[in-house]
Amino acid sequence: MMILDLGSLPPAVLAVLGVLALVQLTLCAIALVDLARRPREAVVFGNRWAWLAIIVLVNLIGAIVYLAIGRKQATPHDSLRIPPGPSATPSSSLADKLYGMPDGQPGNGETQ
Repeated sequence: MMILDLGSLPPAVLAVLGVLALVQLTLCAIALVDLARRPREAVVFGNRWAWLAIIVLVNLIGAIVYLAIGRKQATPHDSLRIPPGPSATPSSSLADKLYGMPDGQPGNGETQ
């Protein structure tokens, strides 16, 4: 069995290993925080314990796999959707409310 002395490695190799270790820890932390905050319904297969084991035991690859395919796409909330209005675009609807209709009619934000 060969024991590797880290002091015998060139500084460039140590720097690369340090960067890879930092990337691994960062991705693992991001994946674990995301998994903890995400509801069970928003995780592929609905099993957070299985994803926890994959992230922790498979290290770098497990975190990448979870972040790439383990999360379901978020759907926009109904409260964030702009309700359909008489205007063609939401910006013109806002402009109409603030400044009035183009034909001189008052908008919702104006008083006469």
